[in-house]
Amino acid sequence: MTTYSLRKQASKFVLGIALATGTAMIVGHVVPDAAHAQRKKDKKEKEEKAPQAQYSKEFVAAYSPVNDALNAEGADVAALRPQINSLIPLAVSPDERNATGGLVYSAGVKSSDRALQVQGLDMMLASGKVLPENIGRFNFIAYQQANGLNDFAKARGYLQAAIDAGFTTETISQSDLQISMAESYFSDGDNVAGLDYLDKAIQARKAQGLPVDESWYRRGITVSYNNSIVPQVYDMSLAWVADYPSAKNWRDAVNLVRNLNEYEGAEILDLLRLSRKVDALEDKNDYIIYVEVADPRRLPKEVKDVIETGYARGAVSRDDSYVAESLVTANNRIAADRADLPALERDAMAGNAALRTVVAAGGAFLSYDQYEKAATFYKKALTMPGVDTAETLTRLGIAQVGLGEYAAAQETLGKVTGTRMPIAKLWSAYASQKSSGTAMASTGA
Repeated sequence: MTTYSLRKQASKFVLGIALATGTAMIVGHVVPDAAHAQRKKDKKEKEEKAPQAQYSKEFVAAYSPVNDALNAEGADVAALRPQINSLIPLAVSPDERNATGGLVYSAGVKSSDRALQVQGLDMMLASGKVLPENIGRFNFIAYQQANGLNDFAKARGYLQAAIDAGFTTETISQSDLQISMAESYFSDGDNVAGLDYLDKAIQARKAQGLPVDESWYRRGITVSYNNSIVPQVYDMSLAWVADYPSAKNWRDAVNLVRNLNEYEGAEILDLLRLSRKVDALEDKNDYIIYVEVADPRRLPKEVKDVIETGYARGAVSRDDSYVAESLVTANNRIAADRADLPALERDAMAGNAALRTVVAAGGAFLSYDQYEKAATFYKKALTMPGVDTAETLTRLGIAQVGLGEYAAAQETLGKVTGTRMPIAKLWSAYASQKSSGTAMASTGA
């Protein structure tokens, strides 16, 4: 007979989440000479409204030759840098700073110098002379250039200003800007802050009744999973399956919890029970591990049901000797196991019942889907000294889900602490979906 090791299989829980790269998700192009066009427009307006412009004679004398040289064909920006640098301290009035900022930005564009472009945009924005309809665009361009310099903190300041100004284009939405803000934190190595920003952006969209793109969840899960950031990784995955409750997504959420924790058989069993509920048992290993942790000698009816589901779906071959022998064992045990239930129930109900008997009764009735009796014994066990509170609460919550008592189940599962907390969170999310009618319908439970 082939034997299977739970620990050997534990490294093979596959996540189907498409792992995003760390690049910003903005698509589209903002014309880089927009600031130059603005400068030309401002210059024309200033010429038309000369009395309102404030340029000193000293500034005009210094600015004009530099501007002419920069606009000349084949201008050498590097050679003009000393003159450009000497012009900056002469720009005192808002008009002078705006004009100088435009010149500096243009020099940066001509020389592909990101730092010079940022400096010019910064001067224009600080001058207060940028037209209101262009403030968002200018800040976005500054964000792009600062981001290209890996000056992420400064880039985020410009990006937030662009968001605050309501900047969008045909190809860039406010959502794109928000995910880019989170990406900036991730690129800067501040993953917790990035996840916090992403979570707030998600909550803000939900508060407005707007859909949340699935890529947001996937990105948050990728970052938190790869860096083992808890509880954010669990919270993000739960929000994901709440909005996108497919069997594939549920399987990823369950496997994520399995991969991040060193769970033993009892914990794995309760996770696989959930996988079965949400129709997320997929490959042969899922079924084999389920059979192993449930044990056909201990929970024969549950093992039989799982194996037959695996056969029906073609996930498990009938030629697999381990599974076939387990099914024989389960079939041979079911009749005697059922016959023992009344005696087990009577012993567990006795006033002097041992904790082990009470817990065993809860487990037996849970495996036969007799949820009301299972819940009765788990509630009794919780009052007894030495009880494994986290495990018993988890299974009481599972029984309450089976009874359709979803609010009670969520309350029960919310009390689970320690290593079982992620398992309880998943079951609680399932209870919430069942309550709202959005849960996956299982064909194997």
